[in-house]
Amino acid sequence: MIAFVTGGTGFIGRQVIRQLIRRGYEVHALARSERGATMLSRMGAVVFPGDITDRESMRDGMRGCDLVFHIAAVYEFSPAALAQAEAVNIGGTRNVLELAVELEIPKIVYTSTLAVFGDTRGELPDETYYTEGPFPTEYDRTKWKAHYEVAIPLIEQGAPIIIVMPGAVYGPGDTSWLADLMRLFYRGLLPALPGPESVLTYAHVEDIAEGHILAAEKGRIGESYILAGPAVPLGEMVEFWSQLTGKPGPTLRIPARLARGMAPVAGRVQPALSLPDMFSEAIISTLGATYAGRSDKARTELGWRPRPLQAGMMETFEWIAATDPADAGVREKRAVQGLIIAAVGLFVFWLWRRSRPVKRLNGPYTHEVG
Repeated sequence: MIAFVTGGTGFIGRQVIRQLIRRGYEVHALARSERGATMLSRMGAVVFPGDITDRESMRDGMRGCDLVFHIAAVYEFSPAALAQAEAVNIGGTRNVLELAVELEIPKIVYTSTLAVFGDTRGELPDETYYTEGPFPTEYDRTKWKAHYEVAIPLIEQGAPIIIVMPGAVYGPGDTSWLADLMRLFYRGLLPALPGPESVLTYAHVEDIAEGHILAAEKGRIGESYILAGPAVPLGEMVEFWSQLTGKPGPTLRIPARLARGMAPVAGRVQPALSLPDMFSEAIISTLGATYAGRSDKARTELGWRPRPLQAGMMETFEWIAATDPADAGVREKRAVQGLIIAAVGLFVFWLWRRSRPVKRLNGPYTHEVG
């Protein structure tokens, strides 16, 4: 069996390739750079230079394959990265899926996301859930368009596509905003937690990768499968981290409605100081949202069994401890301090506004035109 994989140098893609090779697949991996090609080659993949925004660059690597995994996407939240989201997440997905159909690939697994549901406002929906927004980030919007305006129409035309929809993914090797948050917590640089009511689902990257392969081997063509662990409010998750590691949690919790007020400030500070994505305007704008879904279908039809949070999170903190530089976190500490000052200022302003007496008119309201 030969599998063509896009996004193989990414967090999920690396694990998918490793597991495919362990299962005896021959892997054709798309590489955009020499560095990526070297990484993929060392993993045991056959490397094909190319880019998903260039359809023809993928033809040789994809031709003759039994299976395509389209995992590549822009999942960064800096302004520069988000400027590429339309071309990569929508245009790139169209290129990959349409070329796979043209080449008559028997099965295609497309990596969507729970973010296409947007903020489910406390609901824990299944794959039948549908919304047209609004979406708090460009990532959410472009992945929604790729899911519903590219993948689904192709399925309706008979394309052999299976969709997987991961929630929040964690584990060793992560470079996302969630890993940034875990590192700050581990370093003791998280005195305040913005948006503790934000809800995410959490699943280990190796389990997400296995879910991709199970979808290819057992999934029904035309179906979508949510790959999501338990849905946990961020405040409870940080308390769980404290229990696991013995490290103190943040003493100040900033409600999402106040923290979101810092988003415009973050939009200027984060790119100027090259801070991690967790300080970006896009991520702060999502605070308070529920990004959740239920994985009953994947568990029943695919036999997907994600590991317990305790085991996965402990492994991740052990990796953080082993890889964290001794002098790490200086810029992040300054950023956290700045955001705390801004949050306190907003909170004081909010209290002041609430305490102001409301002026009432003695007579009836009149509107003068003149």
